[in-house]
Amino acid sequence: MCELCLSLLQDDPTLERHFKGHRDAITSLDFSSNMKQIASGSVDACVMIWNTRPQMRAYRFVGHKDAVTCVQFSPSGHLVASASRDKTVRLWVPSVKGESTVFRAHTGTVRSVSFSSDGQTLLTSSDDKSIKVWTVHRQKFLFSLNQHINWVRCARFSPDGRLIVSASDDKTVKLWDKNSRECIHSFCEHGGYVNHADFHPSGTCIAAASTDNTVKVWDIRTHKLLQHYPVHSATVNSLSFHPSGNYLITASSDSTLKILDLLEGRLLYTLHGHQGPASCVSFSRTGDFFASGGADEQVSSCIICSDVSVRLDAHSFPSLPQESGAAGVSSQKSSSTAPVSPGAGQPDSVPAALASTLQHIVGQLDVLTQTVAILEQRLTLTEDKLKECMEMQRQSVSEN
Repeated sequence: MCELCLSLLQDDPTLERHFKGHRDAITSLDFSSNMKQIASGSVDACVMIWNTRPQMRAYRFVGHKDAVTCVQFSPSGHLVASASRDKTVRLWVPSVKGESTVFRAHTGTVRSVSFSSDGQTLLTSSDDKSIKVWTVHRQKFLFSLNQHINWVRCARFSPDGRLIVSASDDKTVKLWDKNSRECIHSFCEHGGYVNHADFHPSGTCIAAASTDNTVKVWDIRTHKLLQHYPVHSATVNSLSFHPSGNYLITASSDSTLKILDLLEGRLLYTLHGHQGPASCVSFSRTGDFFASGGADEQVSSCIICSDVSVRLDAHSFPSLPQESGAAGVSSQKSSSTAPVSPGAGQPDSVPAALASTLQHIVGQLDVLTQTVAILEQRLTLTEDKLKECMEMQRQSVSEN
């Protein structure tokens, strides 16, 4: 059985509706960019495409020979990529026909698959300890990254496509430069296997989830640990940033989802809905929805009402999260616990004067962040031009 069942109404999650489909644990899910479909993968070796409109039926795609470990929509929504324990990757057309292209990507279980933001490149990671980059068109192999010494659970492109983050059972998170194909830095603070990692929407930070029951957030420029969230009582399996960058949602083997406030560095909500481990969670591209899946064969889709959406986007997360909130997280408990039914617990309200002042400060930070981003773009442009000139000079010298 598979269910979609949550709605965030008046700031509290409530049961909304059910959809049945998968016959085993859910391993991964993703929203299409237009919010009309949700893709899910399962240990039952099937990919399901759920249509969010009630009158539309779901599609079941059969092709993999073993468990599906990861699914992701392309940015356009015209393709769904799936990774499997059968060592292959499939590219599906999310329509009633369910046509797919298959290619053998690795010599071990393929743990993750991810599109670049332009939809032209595909990133895969595997139990063969490698990360591989492919073209989406014709699935041409481009190159591999091979410095991990254990299974690579997850790999993701940065928003601008220039960097790659990977998470591994060797207890490290690695940051890679896509162009030079070199490892920029290894983050070794986790005490357990690292199950999942992803970039903050700004591209300046990364977050990782681990079997040590914690979530950590690092600055990719300074390589410093910014925030540490020991909020779960079991393995953290998955995480997803809200598109605003202000919030992070996590899924854990303790059966809960946690919504973390990155601006204040605190636990905002604890959501109880799964009977057994919660294995995956994802915000929609717009941030109006999130969905989760678990070992109970249940997929939960959460709708955020307009009032909540305004609250989520009220602040703009600075390009560098504030480290001050991290210390308090270790001892802080959630003041708001929400089961999958009408629940209580509202976030603390902020006085109007203080909110206005904070909004002004955040506005100034936004201007500063945009200025720095423009300067970085110009610097990158200059570096590229310099490389071109040097290459032309080398060619000229070699010809003479």
